[in-house]
Amino acid sequence: MKALVTGGTGFLGRHLVPYLEARGIECTVLNSRNCDLRDPANLAALPDEQYDRIYHLAAWTKAGDFCLTHKGEQWIVNQQINTNVLAYWFRQQQQATLIAMGTSCAYPPERPFSEENFLVGEPDQDLWTYAMTKRMLLEGLHALHHQFGMSYRFLVPSTLYGPLFDGEDSHFIFDLTRKIIRGKEHGEPVVLWGDGSQVRELIYVDDAVRLIDLATERVPDDILNLGSGQGHTIREYAETICEFVDYDPAAIRYDLDAYVGVAKKVFVTDKIRRLFPDFAFTPMREGVRAVVEDYYARFEPQV
Repeated sequence: MKALVTGGTGFLGRHLVPYLEARGIECTVLNSRNCDLRDPANLAALPDEQYDRIYHLAAWTKAGDFCLTHKGEQWIVNQQINTNVLAYWFRQQQQATLIAMGTSCAYPPERPFSEENFLVGEPDQDLWTYAMTKRMLLEGLHALHHQFGMSYRFLVPSTLYGPLFDGEDSHFIFDLTRKIIRGKEHGEPVVLWGDGSQVRELIYVDDAVRLIDLATERVPDDILNLGSGQGHTIREYAETICEFVDYDPAAIRYDLDAYVGVAKKVFVTDKIRRLFPDFAFTPMREGVRAVVEDYYARFEPQV
C-alpha cells in the first residue's frame, strides 16, 4: 500500500508517518520545502505513482492571535493549498481515499461541538477565516464524492499534544509548558492569557494517529470528531504542569486583558464512542507528564 502525506513533517505528520511505515505502508512525505502546495505545478510534477491513500495534513496557521492578524493571507494560502490538493486528487489519484483534517474552530461556539454542526451557523469571528477554509475543504470533499464517487474521510481532532512538538509551537499546552519550565529553571515571569477559566480539550497525538487509522478503515465518506469529550480549564492544565515541574502555581500571573478565544471548546463524542467503544484515551496527567519530560529532554538538557 502507498500513501501520500501532505504536511508530513509537521507535528501530526512526525507521528503519523512512522506509524504508517511500521504497518508496511510506503509513504511519500511532502512539506513546504520539497513541494510548495500553493503552486499546482508542484503536485502535477510528482512521480507517476498511484496512491491508495492521501493524508492531507498541510495547513497554514498558528495558535494564539495568528488568525486575528493574518486573515487575508490565511484565506488565500489555505484555499490555494486545499484546492490544489483536491484538484490533484481528482485529476491524478481518483482511486485514492483522501483523509483530510478539520479544525474545532469551525464549530459555532453557541452550539454543541457535534459533527452535524460543523457546517451550521457561524464560527467564532476571531477564527472565522481559517475556520471557513476548513469548511470549504469539507464541501469540496462532499462535491467530489457526490459527482465522481471519490472516497474521503474528514477528521476533526481536538488540540493535539505530545512529544516532538516544535519548540516555538504556541498551542496552549506547549505554551504553558514552555512558560512554566522557563519560570522554574530561569526565573522568568509566567504570564498566562485570560483568567484561566477557559476550557479546552486535548487529544494525545498517539491516540489521534490510532484513531485516524481506525477511521480510515471503518468510517467511509464521513466526518468524525477525534477526541474524548473531556475538557479541563487552562488553570487545571497549568497546575498539573506546575506539579510535575515543582513550580508554585501561585506565582503565575493571569493577564485578564489578553486574547482568550472561545470560552469552552469540548467535543460531543457520541459518534466516536459508538464506533470505537473500547478505545482507551491517554489520561491527561499522563500526556502532560510526557510533554514536560520531552521539553526537558530536548530544550533543557542541562537541567
